[in-house]
Amino acid sequence: MNNFDGIQTAWLGDKLHLNHGPIDLLLHAQGHSDEIEIAYENAQRCFRDVLTDLVEELPLLRTPLSKRKVFSEYKPRGTIARQMVHACVPFRSQLLSPMAAVAGAVADHMLAALNEKSNLQRAWVNNGGDIAFSLQAGQRFSCGLVPEVQLADVQGKLDIKASDPVRGIATSGWASHGQGGRSFSLGIADAVTVLAKNAACADVAATMIANRVDLPEHDGIGRVAARELDPDSDLGSRRVTTHVPALSDGECHTALDRGRRFAQQLQTSEQIFFAVLFLQKQFVVVGNGRFIGSNE
Repeated sequence: MNNFDGIQTAWLGDKLHLNHGPIDLLLHAQGHSDEIEIAYENAQRCFRDVLTDLVEELPLLRTPLSKRKVFSEYKPRGTIARQMVHACVPFRSQLLSPMAAVAGAVADHMLAALNEKSNLQRAWVNNGGDIAFSLQAGQRFSCGLVPEVQLADVQGKLDIKASDPVRGIATSGWASHGQGGRSFSLGIADAVTVLAKNAACADVAATMIANRVDLPEHDGIGRVAARELDPDSDLGSRRVTTHVPALSDGECHTALDRGRRFAQQLQTSEQIFFAVLFLQKQFVVVGNGRFIGSNE
């Protein structure tokens, strides 16, 4: 393992692990050996500035979007910050900050670094379950489906072909810090997995769909202001989910249907291509079921 100004680099078999503060990535490149070497070297150079560039613009990126801010005042400088804003603009009326797309945008940025100076057959970057990938003709990408974020138990898989428009996967659920998750949710979905054109768009869409899987009328669901759990959270006083009791089949159906209807709107507008929503052993699928492959 190497350490450069707080950046940790390690090899896990043929995969490259990069860590800097809260950013924890696993990268994999496939192709000719010389192309792979170039790709990994370029990715390591690119990674050195990722966290510092984001921190410089953090106050702006934690500010909820609005039409006025997006089109007149909201002018991020960094590439990743611009990707975050671009992915979140379609949801700007919903008190959303660009931080909703940060994990996916970082994955997209690092994937671009892998491919910038090399000709890879296949490559992917996994940022805590938000995945960006590239495929040359004839290649495929498969990843596991995890119905409960906090358990990380793979049940089934997704299978994407190079001819598909999908290049990003993201999963969101209510499990937060200390429970297996990495962020907060306003909803109660155990997991919502989304396929979109890139990881940033999949990231924000998964977050927004998971927020819609909810039973706000249910008194047994635990909620607390986000700032009580994380004083720096961009969600501030908005109440995030901390506990979900056992629900009846009817309650699960109601909550999932709310998320399904919103996901269908996103699919109709081509903001996503596919979504699967999980809640307490029940699930619904939005989009073409052919993306779900065999787990054998």
